[in-house]
Amino acid sequence: MFKYKNLTSALFLFFTVSISVIAQDTTEEDNLSLDSGTLDNQFEYVIQKSSNWRDDRGNTYEVIKRDWLNKLKSHTLDSLKAVKSELLNTQKTVTTQKEEIDQLKTNLSTTKTNLEATNEEKDSMSLFGIAMSKSGYNVLMWSIIAGLLAFLLFFIFRFKNSNAITKEAKQKLTEVEEEFEEHRRNALEREQKVRRQLQDELNKNRNS
Repeated sequence: MFKYKNLTSALFLFFTVSISVIAQDTTEEDNLSLDSGTLDNQFEYVIQKSSNWRDDRGNTYEVIKRDWLNKLKSHTLDSLKAVKSELLNTQKTVTTQKEEIDQLKTNLSTTKTNLEATNEEKDSMSLFGIAMSKSGYNVLMWSIIAGLLAFLLFFIFRFKNSNAITKEAKQKLTEVEEEFEEHRRNALEREQKVRRQLQDELNKNRNS
């Protein structure tokens, strides 16, 4: 008779938890959603939508659907992939711009060398078959240098901006990974607590 009463209590508790979870799923949705919004909102959705379960000893546990955890894991992995893809694209842009800056530096150094050699020549000289004065030649060469310097400063600015974007993307990736790991540990701990409690109840019923 005692075993029958314990079994009835366990079944009643199981159905109560099941009905509680179903009722929780069918309530009116608020602004939080598991299918849209930021990862923080999705984690908050899972936390708010999880149901409470109390055992015979008065201990309270959070019950979370496994498919919610799987969906949340999928969304988190998608976000990680997106951040990693953005990071790779930014790194490629930084590499390309660095090569362009190095090329501009080389061109600038070559132009300066040519200018210094030109200053040692006569006032009258020929450039591409066109005769011009030394002052005119200097004006032309310094104009080229000024143009190259302008391009160099532009690409240095772009390079620094890309570096800032890369650091920000790395920081976001680290934060997302840490956030996912923390929530995953919490979810596993909750699931393990529920399993242990259910196993304790089953063992209790067997021993009764």
